[in-house]
Amino acid sequence: MTLATLAQVLQPALRDGYAVPGLVCLGWEDMRAYVAAAEEERAPVILQAGPGCRAHTPLAILGRMFRHLAEEASVPVVAHLDHGFTLDECRAALDAGFTSVMVDGSKLPLQQNIDLTADAAKLAHAAGASCEGEIGYVGYAGGAASRGTDPADAARFAEATGIDAIAISIGNLHLQLNPAGRLDLPRLRAIEAVTTAPLVIHGGSGISPAERASLAANSRIAKINIGTELRIAFGKALRDDLARDLDQFDRIAILKATEDPVTEATRAVFRSLGSSGRV
Repeated sequence: MTLATLAQVLQPALRDGYAVPGLVCLGWEDMRAYVAAAEEERAPVILQAGPGCRAHTPLAILGRMFRHLAEEASVPVVAHLDHGFTLDECRAALDAGFTSVMVDGSKLPLQQNIDLTADAAKLAHAAGASCEGEIGYVGYAGGAASRGTDPADAARFAEATGIDAIAISIGNLHLQLNPAGRLDLPRLRAIEAVTTAPLVIHGGSGISPAERASLAANSRIAKINIGTELRIAFGKALRDDLARDLDQFDRIAILKATEDPVTEATRAVFRSLGSSGRV
């Protein structure tokens, strides 16, 4: 069994100059493809259950799915709750066997965010798990605007919460379809100057592979979340397979056809972050 915590995979990444992908899961086919890619690349992987995934599949089932894949894998697999908004959500994830929780208090006033995140970290650590928090606010392409992370707030946040990783806002966006825009690298350097915690980028699909590689090798960013580009790979594979045979109706056969293309797309993600060959 290679189930791991977030801290167990991020600390080596921080030390050795690479990043571990946090891969957004929506169903069995994509999470299985992600682990297959990790096996082929000999890389650690973080399987993430976000709000959309949890709305579709009960948290307890997701925990069992993640843990089953970890038990069968020969590379470290982190079972991670992404964007848990309450302490109860974090507790439920830990009860379901998750090894890491991300509590998102980024919309709250600073002190309330600190208090919530500190409580979640204490809960996670007591269960032998890890905790990620967010300071600043990472917005959405075509949606809510971002609020850049203030370095002084990041320093206070890290010290007061004791969390294992900090998600920051430096121009990255959730649900960005294509690499676009520029990251605020001076803000990143200012954050790095005041905290030693591993840093996390959400919305990695909006960052080019070359820039991801640079961030992984030359900054304290040790985790980069990837979702949109792999969903695009899944959708293209699904459409291509259905177009080859318009009479298909078997759900298992149709969805299975997505696994190899998504595996290959995911292998490219590992390579771009420098995490291949680390296990």
